[in-house]
Order: sequence, then C-alpha cells, then structure tokens
Amino acid sequence: MRLPLALRAAILASASLLTAGALAQAAPGERLVSEEHVQQLPAELVEAIARDLKLTPQQYLQRAELAQRLSSYSDELRASAPDTFAGSWIATDGRPIVAVTSTEAAQQVASDGYGTHIAAVSERQLEDARAQLNDWITALPKDISSQINSTSVDVLNNQVVIDVVNSPIGQALNLPTLLAGLQVVLSPDRGGPVDPRPQGGDTYVTTAQPMSAATTPEQIGVCSFGFNAVGGDGTPYNLSAGHCDPVQEQPGATAGSPVYLPNPVDVTRSTQVGSFAHSEMGIDSGGLDYSVIKLNRAGVDAGLDQPTVRGANGTTVTVTGTARPVVGAPICKSGQSSTFTCGIVLAESVDVPLEMMDGSSRLVRGFAGSTCTLSGDSGGAILTGTRALGITSGSNASGAPNCTEANLVLALDGGTASIGIPIEKVVGRAGAALGADLRVRSVPAPA
Repeated sequence: MRLPLALRAAILASASLLTAGALAQAAPGERLVSEEHVQQLPAELVEAIARDLKLTPQQYLQRAELAQRLSSYSDELRASAPDTFAGSWIATDGRPIVAVTSTEAAQQVASDGYGTHIAAVSERQLEDARAQLNDWITALPKDISSQINSTSVDVLNNQVVIDVVNSPIGQALNLPTLLAGLQVVLSPDRGGPVDPRPQGGDTYVTTAQPMSAATTPEQIGVCSFGFNAVGGDGTPYNLSAGHCDPVQEQPGATAGSPVYLPNPVDVTRSTQVGSFAHSEMGIDSGGLDYSVIKLNRAGVDAGLDQPTVRGANGTTVTVTGTARPVVGAPICKSGQSSTFTCGIVLAESVDVPLEMMDGSSRLVRGFAGSTCTLSGDSGGAILTGTRALGITSGSNASGAPNCTEANLVLALDGGTASIGIPIEKVVGRAGAALGADLRVRSVPAPA
C-alpha cells in the first residue's frame, strides 16, 4: 500500500540531539537475554542485523527486551502521572530514556534506573493537540486535505509533526495557530535450515471470487502472510493487513474471499489455504489495518500452524511472544517482496491516510519504522528481537523495484520508512470481533 510518508528524516534528525550530556544516567545493566537465545538466531539473521543495524546479536536482543521493560514502566507513569509523563525511547547508544516535565519526576525516574530527559509538555497534551489537528484536517476540502501526508507525535523533540506535500497548495496551507510546538515537514509526493513450508513473510494471493482459468492477473492481489495465530477453540488463523482483503479494495467483492499459496507454474491452479474471516481498516476500526485469515486443512497441512517467520536468506525465526513499539527499539520485517530488512522504531504512533483503489483514503494509525518495505510486503510480519511486534501496512517505497533503488531515491528525504500496525492491538480487536480468545502462536524464549 502506497504511503506518502517522510517521518524518518524528521525523527532521525532529532535523535542526533540525544547527546550523553542530555541524559541523566545509564540504563539498567543486567543481562536480559540468555546465551542460548543468542545462539538460536540463524547466521543469516545475524548478518542482516549487522548490515542494517550495525549491532551484534546480543545487542539486538538486549535492546529489544529492554524496550519492552521500558514500555511497561512507561505505562505505569502514563497512568499514574499523565501530566508529567512526556514519552520514552531507546537512545542511539541503547539506553532507555524517559521524558518528564518536572525535576521531581526526573529524580524518581533516575532512581528507578532510567535515563531522563526534561520536556516542555506532557504526552497527553501532545496527543490532545494532534487530535485537534486531525479534526481540522478532516474538515478541509479533499483537494487540500490530500496534500497532508501524516500527523505524528515526535517524543524526542516534544512536538507534533505534520508531513505536508511539497507543492504550492501544501506550502500555502494556513495551519492552525492554536497548536504550539508544531513542526512542518515537506516531502515529495544461511546459518540454519531453510524450511520450505509457508510462514510469516511469505507470499499469498487472493481474489474477490474463487480463482479459475478465466481469472486475469489484474484480478489477483499479492500480499504477505503475517503472524500465525490460534483461537481458544483451536481454530487456526493468520493475521495480515486489512487492505489485502478484496472486500476492502474491490467494488462488488463479498466477505470470505479465498486465500491461496501461489503455484509458480500456473497461478490459476494455486492451492487454497483459507479465506478472510474478518478485516477492518480506517478510523472506524480504531485506525487499524488488519485482516484475519481462517486457515483450512490445506493451510494447516502446509505448515501455517507453526510459530515461525521467514528470516534472512530463507531461514526461520521462531516467535517467542508479543511486544509493543518503543521509539529506538530495533526491528526486522519479513515480506515477500523485500524479504528480510531491519531498522528501528521511529515513532510509536503515526496517523497516515492510505490511498485506496477507488481514489478515497482511510486514516490508519500505527507505528513508524525505518525498514525498507516494498509493494507486496503488506501484511508481513514485523519483529523486535524474536517477539511479534506488528503487521506491515504501507511505506514510502512501495513503488520502488528493490530496496537498493529505494534507498538511493529516498536518501535526500531521510530514507525509507514504513507503517506497522501493533500486533497486540490487532489481537485484541480481532479477538473481540470473532468472539474468540485469539493469541499469536509462539514459544517461550530460552531462559
């Protein structure tokens, strides 16, 4: 799904401001991952981490786990001190940082073992400002609102960011004066066995109607499997992107569109492995973009009941739980077009309009990451460490033929960026919609 997104430049630029002098103290130093967990990473995954993140496998897993500890600590502060909590992130040197609006709160955070940063306004004030901004945008005429790519909260700089198309209309926008601290961004419109069975990140195809010899290429959609899941009654599912379901994109499509493992010789003879049981996207679904594929016996027999994601060079990564996005946390995504690429979380919450085939757009809320993501990667799995983090929704590089070209073309605008839909929010909403106790398939990480 095409996204007019340029958050990477703004947020990575602000990350460079996090010098050691601005932080209070080092992160908690205990080891959070076992050597056995490190040794279980495929060698190709280790290579991808070193290539894209410049981290050792120990650093990658340690930062991913530390980010989840920071997320839980931040939740406590967000609930107990909403007027002083101003966000949190993993700094470029791996330390967990908590921003607060008072010196008293900073002293408490420091005593709890976290680095501190003093901010002008709280996270709640920033979110209120973004809500006002979104209300203003939705009231604009379509030819004007279409020039606004996204809105987000930049916790590193303690401000709301609006990404506007670098066009005459975009540059002439009369932005609301009631918003303090608003930033405007202008942007251009081997090491383990290879399991042949399908898993998260691999290709599936779908059609509005059952596939036949008369099905044309234009009628076939291509997406990526996300995380395998299971209901409380044992029903097998796969969680993918909502816009991959033809009912969301194609006029006349009905619920229950079939999902196939593609036959490389003759796609019209592909094997059906399930069908869409439910999908949602846009503001009416809480800003999510997700689908639930109910797997049939062929899907289970093919291997889609395993807690696995396709890793680098075809290897397998075993999912060890779920996680929430934390700014600065390392992430790796798996998709059928760009395969396995790594980056970091750039923003925990970003509102972006997704452009639909009929010319309309739907507002999606997810987290921003710096991974290269191409057309066809939609629905694929995003990991932090070996935990499930999110589902790929869209990117600013979806029109590129490969990540090399995407990185070259987008370098002047800060590089590649993508939107992920938080997996824990997907599981919660999808489970409620299905009336099922839904969970992502996983195994505990080695102790």
